Amino acid sequence: MPNSIRTTSNAQINTNSTQATFKAGDSVLCPSVGFAAYKLFNDKEYGCLGFTLNGKTYHYRDDGKVSRDDSAPSLFYNTPANRQAINTLYGSKHRIKTIDCTDADDDEVILMPSIMLSDIACDINAAATTLHDIGQLLHLIATRQIEPHTAIALARLSQDAADTWINLLYSQLDTINEPLAQTGFGKVDACAY
Repeated sequence: MPNSIRTTSNAQINTNSTQATFKAGDSVLCPSVGFAAYKLFNDKEYGCLGFTLNGKTYHYRDDGKVSRDDSAPSLFYNTPANRQAINTLYGSKHRIKTIDCTDADDDEVILMPSIMLSDIACDINAAATTLHDIGQLLHLIATRQIEPHTAIALARLSQDAADTWINLLYSQLDTINEPLAQTGFGKVDACAY
C-alpha cells in the first residue's frame, strides 16, 4: 500500500463531524461544476453564497451544501490536500503526480512544484561547480603554478563569480523561506557579509 499524502494545510477533509463554514472571498473547489478554484461572493438577491462560471451563477449555503437536505457539501476549501483528494476521486485533466519522500514520523510536509525543486538543484550544482573551480585556482596560486599577474586576474574573475552565486543562492533562500516560515522549522536566516 503506498504512503499516504500528508500536508500541513487546513484541509477540510477530516474525520470529525464539524462542518466547514464558508464566507464571501473564500477560494473553493466544486468538483460537480469543474476542476478550477472559484471565489465565493455574497449573492444578496438570493441570500446565499455563489460563484459565477461562464455567465452562470451557482448558489450554496454557508455549509457548502446546495440545500439543507443534501447529505454532503458540494464545496471544499481550495487547499493542496483537497485538490489532490478531488483529483484522486474524480480525476482531472491536470492530475498532480505526487512523489512521497516522507518518513513515517514526519509531521510536516511541504508540497512544491517539481520545477521549483529542479531550479534549486540546478543552482546548488552550479554553485558547487563554481566553488570547486575557485578551490582549483587557490591550489594553483598556493603552489605557485601560475604567474602573479595571472593570479590577480583570475582572482578578480573568481570574486565576480562568487558574488553572482551568493546573490543567486540568497534569492533561492528567499523562495524556500516562504513555505518554511509556515512550519515548525521557521525561516533560515541569511548570513550577513
